[in-house]
Amino acid sequence: MAQGTPLSVTDHAAATSPAAPAALQRLRLRATYASMTVAVVLIAAKFIAWIGTGSVALLSSLVDSLVDAGASVVNCFAVRHASVPADREHRFGHGKAEPLAALGQSAFLVGSAVLLMFEAIRRLVSPEPVVNPPAGIAVMLFSIVVTIGLVAYQRHVVRHTGSLAIGADELHYRGDIILNLSVIVTLAIGNLFSVPLLDPLFGGAIGIWIIYNAVKIARLSLTQLMDRELPDEERARVRAIAESHPEVAAVHDIRTRIAGPTAFIQLHIEMDGEMNLMRAHEISDDVEAWLQHAFPNAEIIIHEDPAGIDERVTFPARTAAR
Repeated sequence: MAQGTPLSVTDHAAATSPAAPAALQRLRLRATYASMTVAVVLIAAKFIAWIGTGSVALLSSLVDSLVDAGASVVNCFAVRHASVPADREHRFGHGKAEPLAALGQSAFLVGSAVLLMFEAIRRLVSPEPVVNPPAGIAVMLFSIVVTIGLVAYQRHVVRHTGSLAIGADELHYRGDIILNLSVIVTLAIGNLFSVPLLDPLFGGAIGIWIIYNAVKIARLSLTQLMDRELPDEERARVRAIAESHPEVAAVHDIRTRIAGPTAFIQLHIEMDGEMNLMRAHEISDDVEAWLQHAFPNAEIIIHEDPAGIDERVTFPARTAAR
């Protein structure tokens, strides 16, 4: 997924095979369970290694895993809630639970990074040697292997479901692979050349890296929460499909947005003004079916207009209340 780029309708079309919505929901939930399991395993391993080494760099990775666990729990609830059908109070469904969870995850990340940087500053002022670096390196290698497996699975789920919450989690874990590699380098160099300041310096750098990731996740979340339009090429695809019907004269007022796993597409189609209502309805159904085939996870609303009508909206002048 492109950094800071909203999920497009194409992403949803590619992510939504003919599989039933229930199957896609199970896939999303399995991804959240896998994320929670990995986070718990890594927390235990890194905590033991941190106690044995006292490394700030390793502590930074431990803090990151603690955040992962909290974010994964939030994601699990969000993915469950996002799949709840529309009801009387939420007529457009509950899809925005996913970007809200991703936004909360970015807040967790910033908080953990700030705490980590404070610890790094303290160790810069009072340097302490790292004890037993090989044990820390072994734990980091284990973390990398487990994280690569999780990221591969999450990417598979995102390709099939288009889930923003899981996509944000995958982005974070992808960064963790680089973080863990860097911890290994720091422990190895610090041990070989006896440079105690390298450990807290690197711990602070990881804090900056975490904040950078948090900003990217927040941008992805706000894209959906603010109902940003889909990219121009996606809107053009919607227009092309609608205008391909021989009895559709033109298409205008296309509006699109995405909320969690669901895309919303609204458009006006223009047809012969002399056409009877039944035929106009049939054409509208045809266009809706074509769009639904192209974008299985979309909610589609089509308004029918006589060709050439001027639809500019005017508002009556306000009169003073008596």
